[in-house]
Amino acid sequence: MLERNNYSVADRLMRYVQIDTTSDPDSTSFPSTIRQLDLSRLLVEELKNMGIADVELNEQGYVIARIPSTVSEEVPVVCFCSHVDTSSDCSGSNVQPILHENYDGTDIVLPDDNSQVISLTEYPYLSNHLGKSIITASGKTLLGADDKAGIAIIMNLVEYLQKNPSIPHGKLVLLFTPDEETGRGTEKLHVEDLGADVGYTLDGGELGMYEEETFNADEIILRFEGVAAHPGYAKNKMVNALKAAASFLEKLNAIVPAPERTEGREGFIHPHTITGSAESASIRLLIRDFDEAELVGKKNVVDQLAREIAGAWGIQYQLELREQYRSMKPIVDQFPQIRRHTEAAYQRAGISMTIVPVRGGTDGSRLSHMGLPCTNIFTGMQGIHSRREWIGVSDMERAVDVLVELVQVWAGR
Repeated sequence: MLERNNYSVADRLMRYVQIDTTSDPDSTSFPSTIRQLDLSRLLVEELKNMGIADVELNEQGYVIARIPSTVSEEVPVVCFCSHVDTSSDCSGSNVQPILHENYDGTDIVLPDDNSQVISLTEYPYLSNHLGKSIITASGKTLLGADDKAGIAIIMNLVEYLQKNPSIPHGKLVLLFTPDEETGRGTEKLHVEDLGADVGYTLDGGELGMYEEETFNADEIILRFEGVAAHPGYAKNKMVNALKAAASFLEKLNAIVPAPERTEGREGFIHPHTITGSAESASIRLLIRDFDEAELVGKKNVVDQLAREIAGAWGIQYQLELREQYRSMKPIVDQFPQIRRHTEAAYQRAGISMTIVPVRGGTDGSRLSHMGLPCTNIFTGMQGIHSRREWIGVSDMERAVDVLVELVQVWAGR
């Protein structure tokens, strides 16, 4: 176990979250928001200050750094990856992080909005942090631990290795991506340029969790084309597309699983946004399932219901399907040594490893299908994409422990 007084992982996270890096799922540019690069540029500067010479922020918005091997023999090259952007589901502007030391089990009332309360009832995992430190936002924004906690953990790994050059490890590659939250995090990446053999995202939850399977994910943009008319003279002329869209959502809610009613390995259809007018209305739906055949089935349900609604209202509809990502499991299952080495690192760090599926996605999903088998390691983040987001400092510290052991295991030590 590493010396705790060498850590600055909480300080790093609290600095990083104050930089607004919210991505935009509706943008066609890449990165989707230029503000994400504010954190990327800072990371390049910090890595150079640590003595990492081979580091760049490239034209596509990726931070890529390479740390030389400290062993003489050739060993696998390991890549650690986290994303700089935060979700647009909740404001990430003007985040005010708060460090709550010696948590005593009482409700945490966030000061900028007293209706935002983090309690043991809602988050039983808080009981693991009694007497320890917790970081939250102030009540008006998300915290941004997803995934700035992952970044802070990786940066602390680098700091520790630089201060302890006797630790044996092979060549390491660091990758900080934009736009993971929009599903486009690796869209412009040339994975062969990384030169890595295996990858890990630091984008997971509770202490000890290890993930080698995510949802399969698609997005549907559904448009209903109504008929506009002056509302004063609309009788027998107007067909309100907004009302048709509302009818679709009402019927959809009755026949398909929704995120708020599912858990474990259950998939869902999630109406994410609705925009438009009486003349034309669009619904953005997220489709998720661990089984690809079930994913196709859910898409067919949307298509059939949209056809029925459009027919009933006497209007046209358009359906656009966009593939977002696929689970990494079929890929990583071909490399059983990844799980063996990872489990060894958890054991050496004194942590029991629990394998669970991700009810979401990571950059590792796409990286795996691009040729870099990539699994996911815990950071401690909880309540993500919400104003009640929080994280335990000790979980982040223990994740650094795992990474220090992991680089040695991959180096054959």
